[in-house]
Amino acid sequence: MGCFLTPAELDWLNLELSKIWAYVNEAASELIKHSFEPIFEHYKSGVLASFKFSKLTLGTVAPKFTGVAIVDDGSSGVTMEIEVQWDGNPNIVLDILTLLGVALPIQVKNIAFTGVFRLIFKPLVDVLPCFGAVSYSLREKRKLDYTLKVVGGELSSIPGISDAIEDTIHDAIEDSITWPVRKIFPILPGDYSELELKPVGTLEVKLVQAKNLSNKDLVGKSDPFAKLYIRPLPDKIKRSRTINNDLNPIWNQHFEFSVEDPAIQQLTVKIYDDEGIQASQYIGGAQVKLKDLQPGKVQDAWLKLVKDIEIQKDKKGRGQVHIELLYWPYGMENEIIDSFSLPKLSMTTLEKVLKPAVGGMENVGSSSRKKKDVIVRGVLSVTIISAEDLPVMDVMGKADPFVVLSMKKTEAREKTRNYMGRCIVTLTRILIEGEYTESVPLEEAKSGRLNVHLKWTPRPFISTQDRGSRNTMNMIIENHQNASFQLLDASFMKKH
Repeated sequence: MGCFLTPAELDWLNLELSKIWAYVNEAASELIKHSFEPIFEHYKSGVLASFKFSKLTLGTVAPKFTGVAIVDDGSSGVTMEIEVQWDGNPNIVLDILTLLGVALPIQVKNIAFTGVFRLIFKPLVDVLPCFGAVSYSLREKRKLDYTLKVVGGELSSIPGISDAIEDTIHDAIEDSITWPVRKIFPILPGDYSELELKPVGTLEVKLVQAKNLSNKDLVGKSDPFAKLYIRPLPDKIKRSRTINNDLNPIWNQHFEFSVEDPAIQQLTVKIYDDEGIQASQYIGGAQVKLKDLQPGKVQDAWLKLVKDIEIQKDKKGRGQVHIELLYWPYGMENEIIDSFSLPKLSMTTLEKVLKPAVGGMENVGSSSRKKKDVIVRGVLSVTIISAEDLPVMDVMGKADPFVVLSMKKTEAREKTRNYMGRCIVTLTRILIEGEYTESVPLEEAKSGRLNVHLKWTPRPFISTQDRGSRNTMNMIIENHQNASFQLLDASFMKKH
């Protein structure tokens, strides 16, 4: 909802901007230089030691306003969104110093940009200019293309430099001025801290595993690790442990992230090959939009890894990553939780409220117990319903499959000559939902699925009488454990 400028009004606005562009260019160039140099220093990545401007002018071509709207967002201020298109001829030269001490003058050329800027005039007051402060942000970046060139040389002659510069520019723009981040300029004296960026919830992420990763090593296999973030600030990026020599790593690690705007933010997962003291090699990445998550409910997802996470298209197979996500808005944690029925618990909440004592409960907001010390006791009933499309194991084109069920919290695997494949089921969902049926793809096999029914019965103590049927296991479960189903071929065992 909002009002928009007509084409004639946009033409008039663009004409006026072109008339004053020379003055805007001079002022904007100085503002960008002094504002972004410290930001680039904060975000510099890879082999970069320093990142400075030696020349900066935006050129003679003014941007064009292609749309202007006043947005009714229900707030007490005025929100204006301006769509901008710019095919500029700037003169920008960056002085780059690498960690090896090599100094490079890098020219930024052929910039093409299309995006939407958001201006918020708030709070409204009865004194001219009728608003106390103005906030600006890049609400949407639809296109940003540019060319990097070493002055007097070729950028490709120095491995890793181009990617490091592009990563630095990308991360600086994404996290310094992209909504929900906003810059606040006071117009009238006052306290405008309520306009600053504030968290509204927590995202819980369990990095479970990856499979079929592309190999970056000439000898042996890659040593994969993951980086996860919502905002690419160095102190907000989470890094998993490295799993050596494995293209199907299992991490089973839990991470927490603050969320400022779930309607527009997203989780980014990037997988790398750890090269020790050398720069890590990028394998692939994936993103999940937080607006697709249902608050208070775990989402289990297998994400395809691609080279460019913005384009999300990649013909080359880079593998998949398996994660669990749960968005927990602030306020939901104040709900009363019954530790025996366990309705709609997040991973963090689950770990905080449950105690191994009888009837033990703890306030959700309490942090008196460490997560790693909390144990969930109960009975996990596993029913193997059926299997589908299993791989052939004998010359007759058939197999005699059976299933071995185990509980694991490490990446260890048990393979034998009659091994058909495996399924890994994380326990977060069953601890929260209590009961469900699922068809799980068979890993490390060309085909196959295992249909299982899981039921969880929380109990403060496990008695020796709770033996159940042959498909029921009594166990003490920690939240970071997995249930592992290995399918084996009995016909091989009979013949050998």
